[in-house]
Amino acid sequence: MPEPGTELRAAPPSPGPTPAERLAAIAEPVGLRRIDVVAWRDLDDAEAGGSELHAHEIIRRWAAAGIDVRQWTSRVDGAAREITRDGYTVNRRAGRYAVFPRTAFAGVRSKIGTGDGLVEIWNGMPFFTPLWNRSPRVVFLHHVHADMWQMVLTPKLAAFGYGVEHRLAPPFYRRSRVVTLSNSAKADIVDRLGLRPEHISVVPPGIDSTFTPGGERDPQPLVVAVGRLVPVKRLDRFIEAMVALKRRQPGLRAVIVGEGYERPDLEAQIASHSAREWLTLPGRVSDEELLSLYRRAWLVGSTSAREGWGMTLTEAAACGTPAVATRITGHDDAVVDGESGILVDDLAGFVDAAESIIADPMLRRRLSLGALRTAERLNWDETAAATLAVLAGEVARRR
Repeated sequence: MPEPGTELRAAPPSPGPTPAERLAAIAEPVGLRRIDVVAWRDLDDAEAGGSELHAHEIIRRWAAAGIDVRQWTSRVDGAAREITRDGYTVNRRAGRYAVFPRTAFAGVRSKIGTGDGLVEIWNGMPFFTPLWNRSPRVVFLHHVHADMWQMVLTPKLAAFGYGVEHRLAPPFYRRSRVVTLSNSAKADIVDRLGLRPEHISVVPPGIDSTFTPGGERDPQPLVVAVGRLVPVKRLDRFIEAMVALKRRQPGLRAVIVGEGYERPDLEAQIASHSAREWLTLPGRVSDEELLSLYRRAWLVGSTSAREGWGMTLTEAAACGTPAVATRITGHDDAVVDGESGILVDDLAGFVDAAESIIADPMLRRRLSLGALRTAERLNWDETAAATLAVLAGEVARRR
């Protein structure tokens, strides 16, 4: 018994393991010390997008846990062939399309894939790792490209790419363990590629901790879209939606953040509507500028045709900014329809949904709170741990 007058105090809670310690606890029991990652593009590529960011956020955390991570990818113009970034090594082996046969050839010669595990990032065109890699392996497959081939390639090349993705490759991946971002993406992979649902794990992406609410909304309606300026994002439709919305909301301003080869066409489209003063394309912006835009925006929009998730939508959600987005694979999970934003089926629906959020402060407030709740469950540390656990499971299964 304590002495009379002695104050009773609860013992301080024991600190839990750090994210790096959690990852080490997953990797060490199965001897997962070195991991090879094969990917089409590197984070420094001018056209890097969500797939490259996803890989970077995961493997840098693996590296911080003491795992030797080596990424093999295509060259970046004007950049070194080999670099170290945030603890992992990047080897840029070949040109934009030659990287696929060159990587496979290096794998056959045991130059790649000799570690304790391998991750293949299947981004449209696969590396066919089941044919040349013998180590435990998982495949990151964010979404099926489907009609994206026709958007960016000539008819003959599009038919070739579609044939490889839908017909040639799937039989080789029937036994592969696949990680995708959303339940809707999983359903699409099963339906279109015929891969086994029991072999597909769903691990949502995280959100960087810098994306938080703060500051004030712009005094006039501001709509922001973020993404590469490429056909699949269908930013031409976003521009048409903003032009229609401007007629209803004269104070509207819109910003499209990102870079890509469609810039000249999009600039010409904006000029044809005499919209340069209120609809701008600033290109890539700094992290601080992006955060400021998310916080100031009344809503964030996406008219994309294909997504594995929609990371820009959940980044904005973490800032308390609701979304209006197309009802597609990926968006179905990134946006909780009616709670964190509104999903739409066509251009008219996009304009109507955006106007309803702008015109109704109570709706805007409710969706803003819902966006924050949706974003709370997304964490890159959890994503890194869950994906590593899938690979560790493959290592254990092989043994």
